[in-house]
Amino acid sequence: MSAHSEHHVVPVKVYLAIFGALMVGTALTVFVAQFNFGVLNVLIALTVACIKATLVILFFMHVAYSSRLTKVVIGAGIFWFAILIFMTITDYRVRQDWHVGLGSLEKPAAEQPAAPQPSGSGH
Repeated sequence: MSAHSEHHVVPVKVYLAIFGALMVGTALTVFVAQFNFGVLNVLIALTVACIKATLVILFFMHVAYSSRLTKVVIGAGIFWFAILIFMTITDYRVRQDWHVGLGSLEKPAAEQPAAPQPSGSGH
C-alpha cells in the first residue's frame, strides 16, 4: 500500500469523546447565553464556537491524521479567513467613526431651523 491510500482507523471511543465534548460545548453556549457579560458576550461565544469547530475539523474531517500538505492548506484557508474578517471589522470601524465624526453635518441644511428674523416696523 502506498502512503496516500492508507486510511487511519479511528476508534469509536474517540468519536464518542469528541461528541461528548461538542455536547458540553453546546450546553456551555446555552448556559452562558443566559447571562450578560457585556462586551465579553461575543468573545465567549466565539471562543466556544472556535473550540467546537477545531474539534470537528481535526477529528470528524480527519485533518489530525492527514498529510502535512492538507494541514498547510487548512491553515492557509483559516489565515485567509482571518484576513477577511480583520478587513471587514476595520472597514466597519472606520465607517462607524466617520459617521460619528460628522456631528452636525448629519442634518441637511433644509431640515435645520432657520434663524429668528427680527420683527418690528421699519421707519
